Amino acid sequence: MAGQEHVTPSATSFLKSAQVAAKQDKRGMPPVHLWDPPYCGEIDITIKRDGTWIHEGTPIGRPGLVRLFASILKKEGEQHFLVTPVEKVGIVVEDAPFVAVDFESEDGKITFETNVGDLVTAGSDNPIRVTFAEDGEPSPYVEVRRGLEALIDRKSFYRLVEIGTERDGQFGLMSNGIFFPLIEAAALRG
Repeated sequence: MAGQEHVTPSATSFLKSAQVAAKQDKRGMPPVHLWDPPYCGEIDITIKRDGTWIHEGTPIGRPGLVRLFASILKKEGEQHFLVTPVEKVGIVVEDAPFVAVDFESEDGKITFETNVGDLVTAGSDNPIRVTFAEDGEPSPYVEVRRGLEALIDRKSFYRLVEIGTERDGQFGLMSNGIFFPLIEAAALRG
């Protein structure tokens, strides 16, 4: 309406909306992919590369609160948002919103655990990919859900390399019947 000021929600008011939204879906993750609320502006939350959630310069120290916010995280294009059925606020994500902190390899499947407690099995819906910095440092990722990825931490990546195999000139991983190339095999020998 004309003459009405747009007010960005505070973290407290948004938290209340998020708690209500999360309680509405008892079966698991809230259906954020179905929600298309109006954009309400930016909120001062940053997810650091190491998976730490920062609000107004201070780490969010309550794991339950971080898990709640992680459950209502949505990616549209290259932007990340926290969404409820009635509002959407932008946040900053330095790299990936999650960190894969461990994994298990059983029965031909690699299942990762994230810093917020998600379990995700690599496969067609949850691919593994690796990018390389200019200095050659690898950044491995696994998709957690709908474009949201977890950076695979260093210790887990080294363990993954130990179970990797070579196929058609590529070194990579098998999970759920899919081969995920990590690097050209020649680079390992070089």
